[in-house]
Amino acid sequence: MIVFSSTLDSVVESVDGAEESVRRCANDAGFGESDQFFIGLAVREILINAMKHGNRFDPGKKVGFNVSVDGRDLVMDVTDQGSGFKLEAVPDPTRPENLERKSGRGIDMARKIMDEVSVTANSPCGSHVRMVKRLKS
Repeated sequence: MIVFSSTLDSVVESVDGAEESVRRCANDAGFGESDQFFIGLAVREILINAMKHGNRFDPGKKVGFNVSVDGRDLVMDVTDQGSGFKLEAVPDPTRPENLERKSGRGIDMARKIMDEVSVTANSPCGSHVRMVKRLKS
């Protein structure tokens, strides 16, 4: 069941409202304050990545953002209209040769926070990032 859906302009200023909305959804789903913070942080990073790396801050391109609840799972979907990317192609930012790189940390952070992170091609173009956080008993 979708509990929040939005189409965002490709500007960083549009991320604050989306982050606040996902934190409210996490609260309503029963997640504690710490989980709410980290879920919001992961979503913020992925939304900014979609705007910056996917849409290249092109004002004509949008970012889709949906939050749904599936049983005990909070599911967040982010889509962009860029050229797409493969998750396995993102360099590991913790490796010594990548420590000075300025990219790759957002997706790594999301992977550490969430229980699942997947990337697929979005039709007709772009990427679809799905993040899942499971509510612990």
